[in-house]
Amino acid sequence: MSGKTISLGVLLSGSGTSLQNLIDLQQAGRLPVEFSFVLSSRKDAFGLERAKKAGIPTEIVPRKGAKWEDFNRDCAAVLNRYKPDLIVLAGFMSLFIPPSDYAQRVMNVHPALIPSFCGKGFYGHHVHEAVLEYGVRYTGATVHFIDTAYDTGPIILQKPVEVMFDDTAETLADRVQACERELYPEAIRLFAQGRLEVHGRRVRILPEEETVCE
Repeated sequence: MSGKTISLGVLLSGSGTSLQNLIDLQQAGRLPVEFSFVLSSRKDAFGLERAKKAGIPTEIVPRKGAKWEDFNRDCAAVLNRYKPDLIVLAGFMSLFIPPSDYAQRVMNVHPALIPSFCGKGFYGHHVHEAVLEYGVRYTGATVHFIDTAYDTGPIILQKPVEVMFDDTAETLADRVQACERELYPEAIRLFAQGRLEVHGRRVRILPEEETVCE
């Protein structure tokens, strides 16, 4: 696998299925990362158990009852302590604005084709229910860098998923999540290979021959 091994921090709030996918790929030698830490906004998140089983340091910054400014500051303090190369949001149920030196170093995956069905309140099954209610023929998954608002950062990768006539939110979620499991690791690999170049709102994926070997 080309590209260097990078240090990766993961922010989550729930069961950690996306984290487990990354752990499995890393352990299989298919993802060039070393996990720095897993941070949860909930102390009862099962993702913490997945991290501990894999030997990854865990941190808890409770969101409930905290002012957003304090919460965001405490999350940033964890980043500054571990100093990972890249941070990924994996079901992190809060707006997070990282320190300025982490610009274009924090990714999120969204279960729709941004700019459709995104923004505040559009997460999990809320997205899939909205897709079915509107009647669109295609939805999908988007990996993007984060900025200062929900789902508005530069888009790295997108992939469509067809919406079937007899879909429920659950059946559609299964296929979109399968798409996410492919797309998110690929975006991380591209970052590790130094192949993501941001120009304003657009992200250019460099051919391998244009990257600089270190």
